[in-house]
Amino acid sequence: MTARIFIDGEAGTTGLQIRERLIDRRDISLISLSDAERKDTEARRRALNSCDLTILCLPDDAARDSVSLIDNDRTRVIDASTAHRTASDWTYGFPEMTAGQADAVRGAMRISNPGCYPTGAIALIRPLVEAGLIPKDFPLTVNAISGYSGGGKALIQRFEGPDGDTEPAFYAYGLGSDAQAFAGTAQAYSDAVRTVIRTGGRAVL
Repeated sequence: MTARIFIDGEAGTTGLQIRERLIDRRDISLISLSDAERKDTEARRRALNSCDLTILCLPDDAARDSVSLIDNDRTRVIDASTAHRTASDWTYGFPEMTAGQADAVRGAMRISNPGCYPTGAIALIRPLVEAGLIPKDFPLTVNAISGYSGGGKALIQRFEGPDGDTEPAFYAYGLGSDAQAFAGTAQAYSDAVRTVIRTGGRAVL
């Protein structure tokens, strides 16, 4: 029996890449909506409740709305947004994070995507804290840089479009609320309570 998967937000950058990775698999079938149906709440509700797994590739508020449309206890959810990363009833989708996490992810009905900045910070910090090599309250700063593709379609077009050569190789962004959200996630799962992530910028990587 093939598993039915619905990518909610499949027309976006993340959704398109996930679809590309799944489309040729024979052990699953993908549920797709037309452009008009994607804007139809009832069509999305039907898709969300008829699938075995939905992958949410949406902004935070839209991801929360999608979860609220699920009215059964069978549909599993993977949320690629930041909406549920520190929610107590969601499992953090970082199987290598610590002993037992892979089993937790495997059995979870609600899984939050780790995110690039927190993953890097947690992968570095948590093993050191668990080994007792640094105390939980040690003040840590992680200076982080990501590639421009993480900025979505608009930023990709800026760098890969006809004027891409005029774009800076590196620039600062996310110095306010984004950085606070990244740091909150890192603190929640790294076991280090004084972690600050400085999102240094987007770069051509």
